[in-house]
Amino acid sequence: MASSTIDHLVSVIVFIAAIVIFLGLFSQTNQTALTYERHRALSTKTSDLLDTMLLNPGLPNDWARSNNMPTGFGVQDPEFTQYQLSPFSLMRLSPSSGTTVEFDKTLPDTLYNEASIGADASLLTSKAQALNYSAVSKLLGINSTYGFQLSLTPTITVSIVENQAASPLSLTITTYGTGFPFVNAVVNYCLMLVNTNPNPGECPSYSIQNGAVSTDTSGVTAPITFPIVTNANQAYAFIAYAHLDGVVGVGYHTRSLTNDQNVIPVVENTATQTVALAHSYDLNNSGPPNSILTYNSTLLISREDYSLRELAIGSANSSGILSSGIGYPYPSLTLPSSTTGILIVTYQNSAGQSGVKMMPWGVSSLAFPITFGGTIGGQEWIATDIRQVIIGGVAYQAKLALWSLGYQVNN
Repeated sequence: MASSTIDHLVSVIVFIAAIVIFLGLFSQTNQTALTYERHRALSTKTSDLLDTMLLNPGLPNDWARSNNMPTGFGVQDPEFTQYQLSPFSLMRLSPSSGTTVEFDKTLPDTLYNEASIGADASLLTSKAQALNYSAVSKLLGINSTYGFQLSLTPTITVSIVENQAASPLSLTITTYGTGFPFVNAVVNYCLMLVNTNPNPGECPSYSIQNGAVSTDTSGVTAPITFPIVTNANQAYAFIAYAHLDGVVGVGYHTRSLTNDQNVIPVVENTATQTVALAHSYDLNNSGPPNSILTYNSTLLISREDYSLRELAIGSANSSGILSSGIGYPYPSLTLPSSTTGILIVTYQNSAGQSGVKMMPWGVSSLAFPITFGGTIGGQEWIATDIRQVIIGGVAYQAKLALWSLGYQVNN
C-alpha cells in the first residue's frame, strides 16, 4: 500500500514537472512568435511610411516655396510622378546633424541651419522656417508611436583630384556607384576661374570653360589639363556632372586663397527666394568690423545635355562691396522659384587674395546628402527600407529607418 502511494506521488510530480516544462517551452515559442509578428508589422509600416513620404508632395503641394508649415507631409516633386523628389522641399528639412549659425543682421530671424559637404560649399537655411523632426512626426501621425530617420544619399560619387596646380592645371575625375565603378560614363565639366581685379575696391571677374570627357573601365577619366591656368595661386571652382543611361552624379573641387574672410550665401526667405550675402565675420560675430570684400555672383544651371550655363540674376546686388560690422547692410539676391542651380560667388579682399563660395539652389545641384529625423543609436530593433529616387535630375538612394516607441525587444 505504501509502495503504491509513493508510486502515485512520483507520477504526479513527474506529470506536474512535464506540464511546467511544456508551459515554459510553449511560452518561449509564443514569445518568439509575438516578436516575429511585431518585427513583420514594423517592416510593413516602414515600407508604407517611406512611400507615404516619397509618393506625395504634401499639403499644400507648394509648401516648399512658402514660409508656412504644411498640413500634410510629403517630399515628392509636385510637377512629376513616381519617385521624383522636390529639391526645394528637402531644403526646408531641419538636418539631424550640423551646426546652427547666427546672422543677426536678418532680424527677426537670425538663426540658420548649416549643411556642408566640404570646403567652399555650404547651405544655410532659416531655422525658423525649417520643419523639425517633432513637427513631421505629428504630420505623419506617428508621434509617440514610432521614431524614424530618413537619409538621402547620392547614388553616384564623383570625386576630383588636383594632379598639378598650374602650367597646366591638371585634374582627374573618379566616378563610383553603389559598389561598382561608373564605367564609360560621360562627364560634363565646368571650370570657373576667378580673375582678381588689381584695382582696389573693384569687383573680381570670372571666366567659364566647359568641356566633356568619358570614364574608362575603372570609372576614371584621363587627366584634364587647362594650359590657361599658369598661376598656382589662381582661385577656381570645378564642377562635374557624370551621367550614364539617365543616372546622374555630381562632384566639385575648389581652390580659394582666403581662409578667414569670405562671402557666404544664406537662404533668408524661401517664399520670396531671397538669398542674403553675408560677410563671414558677421556670422556668429566672429571677426572685426569694417572688413571689406568685393564680390561677383552668378547662377549656373544644367542644360538637358548636362552642360552648365549661366542664368542672369535679376538684381543690382549681383556684384558689389560687402563690409562686416554693425551699420553695414548686407546685399540680397532673388533666385528663380522653380529652377535648380548652383549659386557661385567669387570674391577678393583688400590684399588681393581671391576665393569662391558655392551654394546649391535645390539640394541636388551639388549632390548634398540629407539626414533627417531621430537618433538611431541605442534602439534595440530597427526596420529599414530603401528606394532609388531622382532629385532634380540627380540619382539618390532614399533609406528610412523606423523603430517602435511602444515596446522593447529583448535579445
